[in-house]
Amino acid sequence: MNSVPTASGSTGSSSRDSAASSTSEFPIGVGASFRAAFSSPARLRTEVLAGLVVALALIPEAISFSILAGVDPRVGLFASVTMAVTIAFTGGRPAMISAATGAVALVVAPVAANHGLEYLIATVLLAGVLQIVLSLLGVAKLMRFIPRSVMIGFVNSLAILIFLAQIPHLLGVPWLVYPLVAAGIVIMVGFPRTTTIVPAPLVAILVIAGAVLLFGWTVPDVADQGELPTTLPSLLFPDVPLTLETLEIIAPYALATALVGLMESLLTAKLVDDITETHSDKTREGWGQGVANLVTGFFGGMGGCAMIGQTMINVKESGARTRLSTLLAGVFLLILVVALGDIVGLIPMAALVAVMVMVSVGTFDWHSVHPRTLRFMPLSETLVMVVTVVATVWTGNLAIGVVLGVVTAMVMFARRVAHMTTVEKVAELDTDHDGTVDTRTYRVTGELFWASSNDLVYQFDYSGDPENVVLDLTDADIWDASTVATLDAVQQKYAEKGKTLSVIGLDGASQERLDTLSGRLGGAF
Repeated sequence: MNSVPTASGSTGSSSRDSAASSTSEFPIGVGASFRAAFSSPARLRTEVLAGLVVALALIPEAISFSILAGVDPRVGLFASVTMAVTIAFTGGRPAMISAATGAVALVVAPVAANHGLEYLIATVLLAGVLQIVLSLLGVAKLMRFIPRSVMIGFVNSLAILIFLAQIPHLLGVPWLVYPLVAAGIVIMVGFPRTTTIVPAPLVAILVIAGAVLLFGWTVPDVADQGELPTTLPSLLFPDVPLTLETLEIIAPYALATALVGLMESLLTAKLVDDITETHSDKTREGWGQGVANLVTGFFGGMGGCAMIGQTMINVKESGARTRLSTLLAGVFLLILVVALGDIVGLIPMAALVAVMVMVSVGTFDWHSVHPRTLRFMPLSETLVMVVTVVATVWTGNLAIGVVLGVVTAMVMFARRVAHMTTVEKVAELDTDHDGTVDTRTYRVTGELFWASSNDLVYQFDYSGDPENVVLDLTDADIWDASTVATLDAVQQKYAEKGKTLSVIGLDGASQERLDTLSGRLGGAF
């Protein structure tokens, strides 16, 4: 994937990112990754400060997602804590942040509204079990079927959703919010040009919060978003009947939660792989998400998955590369909301909005929409990207956008391949030497499947062809039952004219498929 612009406006990876891209320097193993975090004071400082910045950014997000799910803010905050801490040990992608997310909130909201919090927690627990099972069955291998255009659409739609999520914080607010947000953006762009010792997002938050407190300005702050918890989360088991009726209620939502969570997490892991030029263990990430959701459910959380915005803050803006940053994000979040809730509540939302706006800008793949790129990019590739973006932004559901993008890519691919199939007459023979052609040979070239074989039946001259017709498939392959059914139809049309059709040139799986299915699909060979 092409690199996206950084907060400073430059394109490509910084020297720090390049240095961090070595797999041997930042391994994915749990112990090795934590040891890498302590490899130098500079690395340790980067991981610690990155975790702190992510924790600050998680607070308003978790509260917002709690409201979206129709539950108390503490449910989302505790979910973010337990997800981050657990995935730091069980996940397959170091430095990736998992917490309560909007996608999961949208899925579980009907459960909370119609059946209450206890059923929501039961749904999260079942979703965790399903994620573990699906991952062990190899669902991560399906990532290979997601085209690059869908990935770009996924990234761009996430960037748009992150930006749109900030709009409510910019409407109906005091005019001071706007210069504060602008100031935060300026800091985010300019500060990295002076030093990278301290993450620019943390500097922006501290400077804007300090200015608001110093001058006594009245602007919306974190405390306005909802009540922060004052106690630690405790273990619990949902108080629901262990009956088939309960399973019928929660199973559809649990399956949807599991699929959405896996899809977002695996796509985000792939994105981080591209940014850091390292490889992650997708299967481990999948079942790790399941374990994290189980832990979250037993602590009364609303469930979650990987968070693209906070992951970009951690990996791209702050330069984190190890599991320590993920662990500390959860630990700092717990400390901030429980022990320092009164202080955290004073942080202006303008500072966090500025951070997320720059995350949105840095996440978007600007190269993909550059006029020069659009000129040389095939229209089908651009269409796949647009479908993914529009579907995701319109529905607010990343899973729907990605699925529609993949389906569009499949249709476009089938359409291209179908047009690469040709039929031509190659020989006419007079085998009995009576001066008339009694055998005609057609050669088919290309891949034969449902899209390319549908028109095959119209490519022959059934009335004008001689009594013997040979169909040479040496340069073709049969891929499905639709093609066999078409060949049966061609054979039937010739038979109705009193003529015979012989198919030659096939071998291997194509010949086996023809032998197995011919005459059994509703036609006669």
